[in-house]
Amino acid sequence: MTKKVIAFDLDDTLAVTKSAISDEMGVILGRILEHYDICVISGGNFDQFKKQVVDRLEIPAHKLNRLHLMPTCGTRYYRYDELADDWKVQYAEDLTADEKKHITAVTEKAVRDAGLWPDNPYGEVIEDRGSQVSISFLGQQAPAEKKYAWAEKHSDDRLKVRAVIAEQLLDFEVRAGGSTTIDITRLGIDKAYGMQKLCEAIDISKDEILFVGDKLQEGGNDYPVKAMGIDTIEVRHQEDTLFVLEGVLGVTPRS
Repeated sequence: MTKKVIAFDLDDTLAVTKSAISDEMGVILGRILEHYDICVISGGNFDQFKKQVVDRLEIPAHKLNRLHLMPTCGTRYYRYDELADDWKVQYAEDLTADEKKHITAVTEKAVRDAGLWPDNPYGEVIEDRGSQVSISFLGQQAPAEKKYAWAEKHSDDRLKVRAVIAEQLLDFEVRAGGSTTIDITRLGIDKAYGMQKLCEAIDISKDEILFVGDKLQEGGNDYPVKAMGIDTIEVRHQEDTLFVLEGVLGVTPRS
């Protein structure tokens, strides 16, 4: 079936973790928007999406109507309102104060028990993103090179901590995201939920979506998209994604 939407993870798919997309990525996304809707769905919050992606796109306002933003793993959905010249929330599956307090207590204990709590974190270790709680083993503002070095050394440790947390938070989704992060949302509220909401919002089927991400293995926060039967392509970094998109454009009929 012909694809109508190309959906992406953000960090390590469209850009280096917590960094803006490159000029080259911005240009090719603009070209993709001439033929397809784009959905970005990732663990970061809306402000990160805007800084990393939207502010780097040099496209006319009407093209933003084809851009769908789903921060915090699809627990929120934003569309551009051309008349208001602003982004509007379509839905938000926010956690309650008690839920966030419980999640924070469980995750902090699990990380400390594993001996992985940072002595000198780069910003917050546990971040309240409204509809998601995210724990970053180095702190939310750690430099990319520090994150990649930590991930190379502690990849298995992160998955073990994720499993410990998941055993204690049975009413929540607990997924590995980014290179040093674990994302926690309500049970059933994950990237698959976001993709289903997207299908309903723009009246398409899951067969009309192509998803590109770097955490498609079981336990990764992209895995639910694969599990729901959407066609996926796994990448390791943004250079892979550029290659994929050149291939997509190469087989896209000229309009």
